[in-house]
Amino acid sequence: MAGPTGILQAENDGLRLLLEQAGIDARALLAQAGIDARERETADKLQKLILEELHHRIKNTLATVSAIASQSLRTATSIEHGQHAIEGRLVALGRAHDLLLQARWSSASLATIVRGATEPYESRDAARFTISGAEINITSGAVLALAMTLNELCTNATKFGALSVPTGRIAIHWDIDAEKQRLRLSWTESGGPPVRVPTRRSFGTRLIETMGKQLNGEVDFAYAASGFVYTLDAPLASLQASGTTEI
Repeated sequence: MAGPTGILQAENDGLRLLLEQAGIDARALLAQAGIDARERETADKLQKLILEELHHRIKNTLATVSAIASQSLRTATSIEHGQHAIEGRLVALGRAHDLLLQARWSSASLATIVRGATEPYESRDAARFTISGAEINITSGAVLALAMTLNELCTNATKFGALSVPTGRIAIHWDIDAEKQRLRLSWTESGGPPVRVPTRRSFGTRLIETMGKQLNGEVDFAYAASGFVYTLDAPLASLQASGTTEI
């Protein structure tokens, strides 16, 4: 049998091993707790960022809807006319948001935006639109502005311009000036009815101008004999998702 000294030594060794194991477990728990705390803090920050972004976008969308409703009714010749104007613009806004969701709210190809905005007005029998331009991704804010602009241009062309007759055609083209860091987009109608200069500035015209200013761009309308022409000249900094342009 082990004597008292041997028993005490064994107990001391056992206690020491238990304390060492407890220390290891404690350090592991503390490390895990630290990781969890950091992950929780990161998750909280991400959630806050998402909520702030969502709040910002909802406010902007509501402001856009409010302006569309107010201005459409103000210039409407009848309740029915105002209703159709509001519905058409809200549908365009919805399509723009659909494009953003497909792009995960970050950026989207300008060519994709143009095709998506003009597709509902395209003819199955013969192509009405010719679309060409350099590859460029644009930010979510620019997506909304350009989608709404193109919808207004399509609507006007359907009522009064190239899309109101079977022979009408529309060319949409954009170029990038690498030296000046600007994008120039043109909408050129041809084959439509005789062009008449409007006697008043409609809400659609003001909306197009507002969307251009939102992009810090210069907007021009030309009522040429051959067809209506719209141009937008805007800085890439207002349009482009960083590092996504190919020229």
